[in-house]
Amino acid sequence: MAAKSDPDRFTDLFHAFGPIALRRFFGGEGLFSGDVMIGFVSDERIYFKTNEATRQAYLAEKAKPFSFDKRGETIVTGYYAIPERLYDEPEELARWARRAFDIASQSETVKRKRRKQAAPTRKPARRKQPG
Repeated sequence: MAAKSDPDRFTDLFHAFGPIALRRFFGGEGLFSGDVMIGFVSDERIYFKTNEATRQAYLAEKAKPFSFDKRGETIVTGYYAIPERLYDEPEELARWARRAFDIASQSETVKRKRRKQAAPTRKPARRKQPG
């Protein structure tokens, strides 16, 4: 597999889904479609954002959630490793990526970010005080 620093190493894999970008994200890389982080890469494993409904497909394929230790406690996230077979099935991977995008697009973080971007950036003109 290509070196971690190669930002285009997953381009072919995601061709059927559309353009993606990798950006530094803690100890790995965030996997972005536009301004939406649909997943991330850690130790060259791709993890997608899930919800209760989509998580069942990951569990059926024995996929594991991303977890980490924090102060002696194991934190289990809502991001699951994509099934191994998807690395060889770009069309199917695109379907899983679209579901991850839909879920991530509805997250409060993305909604808040979009509201902030849509807000006017100009400050209202100050009124002169009568005097």
